[in-house]
Amino acid sequence: MQIQTPLTSAELQHQLRQLYAERALAELSGLSDPAYMDDLLDDITAHRSALTGVVVTEIATLRSELFGPQWG
Repeated sequence: MQIQTPLTSAELQHQLRQLYAERALAELSGLSDPAYMDDLLDDITAHRSALTGVVVTEIATLRSELFGPQWG
């Protein structure tokens, strides 16, 4: 069994940039396979959602470490 560690926002952002670059390269190369482009768009959407969640969590964690738990 392999233990998976959560990705940081920096790692997710790097992967997202790679997906955008892959999509741009596919478009420039004239790749017109709709299934491939749809899969890329699905991956981009998933990574953007994950990045948003990780960033919010990192901000909340940092805020809690700096100022203690927030009540109310």
